Amino acid sequence: MSGAGPAPASGGVLDSLTAVATLLAPGLPAVVAQVRQAHEDPEGYVRAYADRLEDRGVDEPFPGLAWIALVDALDEHRLLAEFDWKEDAEEIRHRLKRLASAPSVDPWPLFDAGERELWTHDFLEACGRHYREVGAALVVLDIESDCYPVACLSAGRVGELVAFAKGTGFAVWPLGLRGPSGE
Repeated sequence: MSGAGPAPASGGVLDSLTAVATLLAPGLPAVVAQVRQAHEDPEGYVRAYADRLEDRGVDEPFPGLAWIALVDALDEHRLLAEFDWKEDAEEIRHRLKRLASAPSVDPWPLFDAGERELWTHDFLEACGRHYREVGAALVVLDIESDCYPVACLSAGRVGELVAFAKGTGFAVWPLGLRGPSGE
């Protein structure tokens, strides 16, 4: 699990990880604590979360452990939904609606019937476009896998989140910035 670009200095990585966790999980210090533990004490984190990590095939520390800890902690607090590369649109909708960070206005009425038939990636892009129409944003926390760990936040905070993520050495990309034809 490597991210884009050169790895930042160790203290910078921890600061960036903390900033990303704080932005995506405001008021939930447990998320920040798990991320910090994975970065500062990876062996202890692997021991403490062995059952959860086993599902990802992780049984020892590796350079991307803190990023995986972030994804798992966000999921644990219903702030992230992880989708397989081939997921049904209704299942995606159901899981996005259950996010604690979901917008108060349901964007589902904004969808065209044809959009509900799109493949996972394209459907998530459509979701991102429609979430933006109600002031929210969907972002993918890249774990270099064939899945999409998706979080929701205020559309106005996406640039800040992407900048913080760059400091971790991992990528976050917003969904729905491209037009319907992929432009």
